[in-house]
Amino acid sequence: MTTDDLKKRLKIFALRIIKLSESLPNNITGKTLGNQIIRSGTSPGANYRSACLGKSDKDCLNKLKIVEEELDETLY
Repeated sequence: MTTDDLKKRLKIFALRIIKLSESLPNNITGKTLGNQIIRSGTSPGANYRSACLGKSDKDCLNKLKIVEEELDETLY
């Protein structure tokens, strides 16, 4: 898998998360969960792009760890 492939997959993932959040009920629970899943489900793509531009190997690795954490939070 190339860097571009993963960027595309994360973008598709974010778009699917947005669709999911829009399908939640329009009540306090749906809004709260929707807001959280939007934040955690769309940030991995941006963080991955940032990791690809990392200033050092340590910087890149740290940003990739953030991607992993956000994806795990979304899964939860």
